[in-house]
Amino acid sequence: MADGPDQMTRDWPGIAAAASVAALIAGPVLAVLWFAGGGALPGPGDWAAVRFTLLQATLSAGLSVALAVPVARALARRQFAGRRVLITLLGAPFILPVIVAVLGLLAVFGRSGVLNLGLGWLGLPPVQIYGLHGVVLAHVFFNLPLATRILLQGWQQIPAERFRLAASLGLGPAQVARILERPMLRATVPGALLVIFAICLSSFAVALTLGGGPRATTVELAIYQAFRFDFDLGRAAVLALIQTGLVGAAALAALRVSRGDGLGAGMDRALRRWDANSLALRVQDATVLTLAALFLLVPLSMIVIKGLAGLPHMPNSVYSALIVSVCVSLLSMSLTMLLTLTMGLAALRHGWIEAIGLLGVAMSPLVLGTGLFILINPWLNPSSLALPVTALANALAALPFALRVVLPALRRAEHDFGPLADGLGMAGWARLRWLYLPRARPALGFAAGLSAALSMGDLGVITLFADPQQATLPLQMYRLMGAYRMEAAAGAGLLLLAASLAIFWTFDKGGRSDADA
Repeated sequence: MADGPDQMTRDWPGIAAAASVAALIAGPVLAVLWFAGGGALPGPGDWAAVRFTLLQATLSAGLSVALAVPVARALARRQFAGRRVLITLLGAPFILPVIVAVLGLLAVFGRSGVLNLGLGWLGLPPVQIYGLHGVVLAHVFFNLPLATRILLQGWQQIPAERFRLAASLGLGPAQVARILERPMLRATVPGALLVIFAICLSSFAVALTLGGGPRATTVELAIYQAFRFDFDLGRAAVLALIQTGLVGAAALAALRVSRGDGLGAGMDRALRRWDANSLALRVQDATVLTLAALFLLVPLSMIVIKGLAGLPHMPNSVYSALIVSVCVSLLSMSLTMLLTLTMGLAALRHGWIEAIGLLGVAMSPLVLGTGLFILINPWLNPSSLALPVTALANALAALPFALRVVLPALRRAEHDFGPLADGLGMAGWARLRWLYLPRARPALGFAAGLSAALSMGDLGVITLFADPQQATLPLQMYRLMGAYRMEAAAGAGLLLLAASLAIFWTFDKGGRSDADA
């Protein structure tokens, strides 16, 4: 292995990047702390927002995980044509721009949506999507796939030999569920609940579009209202502190609960199930998977159908907003990957660097924007820095996800070939070029596509800083929806969806093509 000075020489870019990330997160938080000292204590409306935030996050997480259990079970015990495609589609809502997904949900569950049209034909009263149930519905749409993927990984970690043993002992479906599946769920479900709970606490765009009334205001939305409507920075700072405490506590609890024991070792045999071959269980699993697919795919289909009809109605400002979004996305992705690669390489030898990179999980982008606004406002016009600040906030928000994707690939490369590289005296640029980049290329491409797509669809910090002449495509969509130009908004939504998927596919494909790993 390389000696200490050589290691420090090799790791200084990652250490500098970690210090910069810590400063960029701690600086706004300290600014919020300082400014909150002069802010008023939370009023009744603020505590109502806290209660609503906790209520909607609890309901959203509970429903998402409860519905994900039968879906994950069906996927775990069935092999069928199109299974891989369905599992891949379960990842689509994660990179789907929130404002686009909301538009699809409105097309299905809104006042003039497909569901209400059907209820009208049957003579039944319409359903209302705005308010608590609309926020929860949207969060379930986004997080049901995430919960399913988490639980499916739990099922896949049960060694195949245990199911073989259960079959040899003649155990039926109920006994297999009690002996094998329920212990796995007890270990997996709490972590999934807390992760989704933390995500729903800091959800902004959903509450902005489907909530917003006095009884459906989240803490994030209250921060936005304090800025845009009241310009009460003291109240916004106090609310930002509350939001940081809520999300941070949920994130720490999720990390603690997720560190469970394994489910035992196996021989990596192909999984085969003998306990679920009855006709009733096959019909049950097919019904569950069909309903889940319809719940996910119908809103996506409506986005395409209504978007195609709305393309001719889009104003020219949509195309300029698209260019702005692409530029912000590429800048944010570049910052994310620079931080990910430098910090990931240094984290191979300094575990504390990874912990700093994951701080963004507990930091709401809107809280980060609050602190940055407080820091910038005395010196410059924040609107003049709207796009760079948005790109920076998006990069910090995407950094934890990118690190979790790239760092395992870097560790595998170091474990497999690090001693050989040390023996050859390979260090610095040569080590990066010949050891890490070829073997981490697929992970780097996926992380780049993911961070770029997340930035493309973000509707958060830009709402605090942008002026009427400046907008990203998600913000322009929201403005069109606020002006009741729903056809133009639908066309912009389809454009944003296509751009997000295209930018994700481009980088992900670039990482996988001709990769050495």
